[in-house]
Amino acid sequence: MKNEKELIEKAKKPGQDAMKLHPFYVGKVEVTPKCRVASFDDFAIWYTPGVAEPCKDIAEHPEKVFVHTNKANFVAVVSDGTRVLGLGDIGPEAAIPVMEGKALLFKYLGGVDAFPICVDTKDADEIIDIVLKLQPCFGGVNLEDISQPKCFHVLDTLREKARIPVWHDDQQGTAAVTTAGIINSLRIVGKKKEDVKITMIGAGASNIAIARVLINFGIDPKHIVMCDSKDTLHKGRDDLKDGIFKEKWHFCQVTNEKNVKGGPPEACKGADVMIALSKPGPDTVKGEWIASMARDPVVFVCANPIPEIWPWKAKEAGARIVATGRSDFPNQVNNSLGFPGIFRGTLDVQARTITDEMCIAAAQELADTANDKGIHEEYLIPTMDEWEVYPREAVAVGLKAIEQGVARIKGSRDELFKKAADTIKKAREETQLLMKEGFIKLETANRITTGG
Repeated sequence: MKNEKELIEKAKKPGQDAMKLHPFYVGKVEVTPKCRVASFDDFAIWYTPGVAEPCKDIAEHPEKVFVHTNKANFVAVVSDGTRVLGLGDIGPEAAIPVMEGKALLFKYLGGVDAFPICVDTKDADEIIDIVLKLQPCFGGVNLEDISQPKCFHVLDTLREKARIPVWHDDQQGTAAVTTAGIINSLRIVGKKKEDVKITMIGAGASNIAIARVLINFGIDPKHIVMCDSKDTLHKGRDDLKDGIFKEKWHFCQVTNEKNVKGGPPEACKGADVMIALSKPGPDTVKGEWIASMARDPVVFVCANPIPEIWPWKAKEAGARIVATGRSDFPNQVNNSLGFPGIFRGTLDVQARTITDEMCIAAAQELADTANDKGIHEEYLIPTMDEWEVYPREAVAVGLKAIEQGVARIKGSRDELFKKAADTIKKAREETQLLMKEGFIKLETANRITTGG
C-alpha cells in the first residue's frame, strides 16, 4: 500500500486537473441538433412556415407535445447554490460547474438531455414558482444543492403540485445508491436488515432521506440512531419541536428506541453500520468510534470533497467495509450511479412522479447487478463504467412506475430495456465520435490525467 502522503496527494489530483480542464473546455455541455439539415430548405420544415403545423397540433392535443418535441427527454437541473457539495452557500454562479457536470453525467450515463438552471433566489416559494413555470419545456426536474430545511418544503410542494416528476438528488438519489450499498454490505457480513443497528452521523437532507428509504426497505426504525451537530435525535430534543426542522422531530419520535443521548461516540457503540454524510473530513469521524462498533463494522463516509475519515484510517480502526463518495477509492457510493438510470426509466414511461418505491427498485437492481458479478469488500455496487447497470436500473424503475399506476405509457421488460439501452448507447457513441473527429478537442499538449 502507498504511504499516507502519497494517498493524500493522489486524492488532490482530480481537483488540480479540474482547474486546468474547465477553462480548457470553457464548460462541459452545449446544445447540438438532433434533426437533419441536408440543405437550407430543411429550415422551412424545422422553423417557419412548416413548424406551425405541429404547433397547432399540440394546441389542439396537448399530449402531442411528447410526439413533436423532445420534452420527454429534457430535464432541468435546478439549484440556488446554497449547499454545493461540501462547500456550503457559494451562490448560483459558483454552482454552475456542478450543474454542468450533472448535465454531462445525465447525458453520457443515461442518454438524458439535461440543462443547468441556477436561480438567483434563496426563497423557497420563488424556487417552487420558477420550477412550476418551467414545466411546459421539461419532462422532469432534478433539484440539486438546495440547503435544508427549505429543500424539504421545495421538494414536497413540487411533488404535490407539479405535472412532471420532480426529485431532489441530494435526498432521493443519495438514498437510492446508499441503500444499494447497504444491501450488498449486509450480504457480505451476513447480517439481516431487520436486526442491524445503524448510526447516522449528520441529520441533513441526505441522511434524512436515506433513513426514510431504508425504513421503507425494511430497516427497523427503532434500530436507527441519528446525530446532528448538537446531540442524537431522541424524544427529549425539545429544541426541535418548533416545526422549523419538522423532519428531524419526526425521527426523534420514530427512531432511537433506547433513547441514546450524547453524540457520535455514544451512537456508534455496538452499531453494525455507520452512515456519515456530514462535515467534510478527514477528521470528522474518529477511529475510536469505529473501533467501538459491532463485529464486521460497515462504514459509509460520503462527505464531499473529502470523506469524514480517510478509508485507510477507517480500515486501521477495524472497519470491514468502507465506502466513500469518491471515484478514486473503492466502493464509490455516488449519485451518478442512480439519477441517470432512474430518470431514464422515469422518462421512458413518462411517469408523473418518482416514488420511494421506484428508488428502492433502482437500489435493488444496482445491488443485484453487482451481486451477479461477485461482490466483495471492495466491490459493493457497480462502477460508472459498467454501462449495463443503467438500462437495468431504468427497467426496474419503469416497471415499478407502471405497477404503481404513475406511468403514462406502458411497456414490457424487453421493450423498456431495448429503449433504454439504445438511448444510452447512442449518447455514448456520439461523444466518442465527436472526440474521434476532433469536434471535442483533446488536451494533447502537456496531457492531463487523473491517474495516481
